[in-house]
Amino acid sequence: MKVLFLAAEATPLIKIGGLADVAGELPRALVRVGVEVQLAIPRYPALAAQVAGRRPDAQVEVHRRAGPQTAQVHAVEVDGARVWLVGGEPLDSVPGVYGDPAQDAAKFTFFALGALQACRAMGWEPDVVHAHDWHAAPAMAWMRTAAGAWDTVASVLTVHNLPYMGAGGGEALGEYGLALADHPLLPEWARTLPLPLGMANADWITTVSPGYAAEIQTSAFGCGLESYLASRSSRLRGILNGIDLDLWDPALDPSLHTRYSLDTLDARQLNKAALQAELGLPEQARTPLLAMVTRLDVQKGVDLALEALARLPDQGWQMVLLGTGDAGLEDRAQAFAAGRQGRMVFVPRFDPALSRRIYAGADMILVPSRYEPCGLVQLIALRYGAVPVVHATGGLKDTVDPYQPGGKGTGFLFGSSDPQALAESLRQAMAVYVDRRRWLGVQRRGMAKDHSWSRSAQAYAQLYREAMTLRRLASTGIA
Repeated sequence: MKVLFLAAEATPLIKIGGLADVAGELPRALVRVGVEVQLAIPRYPALAAQVAGRRPDAQVEVHRRAGPQTAQVHAVEVDGARVWLVGGEPLDSVPGVYGDPAQDAAKFTFFALGALQACRAMGWEPDVVHAHDWHAAPAMAWMRTAAGAWDTVASVLTVHNLPYMGAGGGEALGEYGLALADHPLLPEWARTLPLPLGMANADWITTVSPGYAAEIQTSAFGCGLESYLASRSSRLRGILNGIDLDLWDPALDPSLHTRYSLDTLDARQLNKAALQAELGLPEQARTPLLAMVTRLDVQKGVDLALEALARLPDQGWQMVLLGTGDAGLEDRAQAFAAGRQGRMVFVPRFDPALSRRIYAGADMILVPSRYEPCGLVQLIALRYGAVPVVHATGGLKDTVDPYQPGGKGTGFLFGSSDPQALAESLRQAMAVYVDRRRWLGVQRRGMAKDHSWSRSAQAYAQLYREAMTLRRLASTGIA
């Protein structure tokens, strides 16, 4: 079974957000279950050094109204995986990964079509094309409009974050000759956007958790597409993301002050003391150390966390917030921390090494996202023995089992997206924290959970088989 993966970013080559982790890690897991994967990503200017001095492995023409454009494809080996870097003028002339919406739509459409057309030139033809988010969604439409060549190739489109549909992409779609989506339940405004166009042409639509697959079929989370998505519920499936257990292992992590495992969990306390010292917080072993590692964005609920903490004036706690993003939220976090010196530290930067030390030293990780398609923070936290306190939405409620007296649960969930609900959940967590035996039980259950990519890869492999069967039936007119 051969699968072409299309994504805008992938670790370790280029990473802006969580999409890169999925695109970089899932293919390796699929290979382990017997799927042959070729991963294609754009060759951004920042990746030019990867192919410097090399002739392209393939060169194809991508047609557009103003004249054809040439796409060059270089195949490189990265951590044992084969990656196609698709380059050309639309990518060479635009710095960065994401920027101007119109330019992004043009360069990503060029990338997606170039990768598809390169398959034959590379002497490799897929059984399934698996596109990720709006950047690769135009591939789904091109496959169904290209004359016959792709009739038997199945298509899967994974939606990582529904609100990001490729605004401003209509002109680019037309320029590359892609027909606008025509579906009775697809709103008129959506028919010129890359993601809805891709969903209308994909054989299967997936999301990164079962919870999010259900939520996007409702008015609260469907972004105006809930009726259309509900009409495709039989071809809409949620498959949980995972994490690479080799990359996220507190027993091997070189960033930590002290390494530890499920069997040596007592050593974790040394990381808390070291983190408190690093952050300039009082080294108080029995004061709960809370943390957020996040992009500062309204979606992530940073404001909810600050308001909830303000409602706990009599509770003994410490807090670290690591991340950058919205300027207004950064200012608010800075002011909040300034008024609570010795209790809260705000670190306004992207710092992967510090984030690992936070996972290993914090007692609780807060994930109060207003919505969360899957989330990786809570998965890493569980792996490192930091107990998640999360909003019961999307992938958060799929991955964190609510604490119950009697030895059940891996974290604490709150139902409504408001500060009072989060404050109550924090009070509950702190009440359990004071009982060392019960708290160790929550930590141990979380660390023992299997959130590897293995189960996700098996689920995707099964979906690919279903998609291939249905596509071949459709190509013969039977289905």
